Amino acid sequence: MGTFDVVRQFNFPTIIRFGAGAVKELPAYLKSNGLSKPLIVTDPNVAALPFFKGIVEDLKANGLSVEVFSDIHKNPVKSDVYKGVAMWDATDRDSVVGIGGGAGLDVARAVLLGINHREDLFKYDDLIGGDVYVTNDVPHFVTIPTTSGTGSEVGRSAIIADDVTHQKKILFSPKLMAKVVFADPMLTMELPPFITAATGMDALTHNMEAFLAKNYHPMCDGIALEGIRLISQSLEKATNSPDLESRSQMLLASMMGAIAFQKGLGVVHSLAHPLSSLLDTHHGLANAVNIPYGMKFNIAGFEDKFKRIAATLELPQQNGEAVVQYLFDLNTKVGIPHRLRDINVKEEHLEELADLAFADFAHPNNPKPVSRADFRALYGEAL
Repeated sequence: MGTFDVVRQFNFPTIIRFGAGAVKELPAYLKSNGLSKPLIVTDPNVAALPFFKGIVEDLKANGLSVEVFSDIHKNPVKSDVYKGVAMWDATDRDSVVGIGGGAGLDVARAVLLGINHREDLFKYDDLIGGDVYVTNDVPHFVTIPTTSGTGSEVGRSAIIADDVTHQKKILFSPKLMAKVVFADPMLTMELPPFITAATGMDALTHNMEAFLAKNYHPMCDGIALEGIRLISQSLEKATNSPDLESRSQMLLASMMGAIAFQKGLGVVHSLAHPLSSLLDTHHGLANAVNIPYGMKFNIAGFEDKFKRIAATLELPQQNGEAVVQYLFDLNTKVGIPHRLRDINVKEEHLEELADLAFADFAHPNNPKPVSRADFRALYGEAL
């Protein structure tokens, strides 16, 4: 691609301003669109970081009125969204700027929805056809990613859990797509190794599961394979000795994964989601630990697909077993444990986890059916 210190633009279909320094364009962009009172939605960790404070100061220096909402959980719940909408109401805003990883951007998108759609938030759950009720306009929306994991910046959906049942819901509409994404790899340069590793494995899971998903979308297949290739070349370096090239490639691969998984996800995400909602496990970490086991489950019957993944990874043995071993080895290289017991999962959790996984929305798009017994067996194997 060449250098990453030049800001370039590409559309797919969102306008993406990509490159070191892209975030500096935010004040001029807002002003050029007649916007002066953004509500910035982020998570409490990002809100405390120097680069975030710099973004806020830059906006204020350019004459914009800024309010920040960051009172959210790391695995967002419905009450977080209602608090954000209440801040919008109380502070007379005209736009929403989501800054962060998956949690911050999910809440930003859900707040965006809730501003002009005031019925119960989960009425709009896509899994029950709620997208048909997303009929009103939404405020101007901008996204700025700070991790290379979910790719939520280019998405059209938000995943929000019920405060009580912990079941995750999907809020979806093309209206929820950002008008512009400022994808600045410099914002990811100071991420600690663990977050880089966990979010990077999340991006890899998105790309692999999208490629394997049963729905037909050859364009997503091509994007997913390129995302896998970029991650194989850059995640270890981005984690252990980051530079602009490795961080930039991971940010690109993250967006590719989010674009590709419009085709669907699968068994790994259904294993991971309950860990986040029940045990508050970091989503990327949950995917990272589970992906070797989920991929092993999927090999039989889909050997040709795994051969293509292995070829993309340039593995000496081009088969599914080699892909699974590659995933275990990559986890080791970036400091991710191989067992659920190492991330505080206990035997007594497995039955409830299996129930939640079987109820999850992701696995119906898995290339093969996954039963409740399969989920219980996979958790047992990974424990």
